[in-house]
Amino acid sequence: MEHGEQHITVVDEDGNEQLCEVLFTFESDEFGKSYVLYYPVGSEDDDNEDIEIHASSFTPSDSNEGGDLEPVETDEEWDMIEEMLNTFLAEEEE
Repeated sequence: MEHGEQHITVVDEDGNEQLCEVLFTFESDEFGKSYVLYYPVGSEDDDNEDIEIHASSFTPSDSNEGGDLEPVETDEEWDMIEEMLNTFLAEEEE
């Protein structure tokens, strides 16, 4: 996972790879992590369904190439991510 990358490949629990579009990334000083919000490519084409947005934390590698996606584990992190998403979506609508 690279900063500024538009697509990432996510492997689900069944081992299936899914291409996802990166919505945005941000860093949290509070938790000392970077986060990425993304959704499956093609889901935005389906008008009658809300896009399911996923979030993961990630640790960029030293070379800034790649990095490992990690699940978000705490309610505090989810609350912070939801706040960032709501701010992002509000700015998109303006």
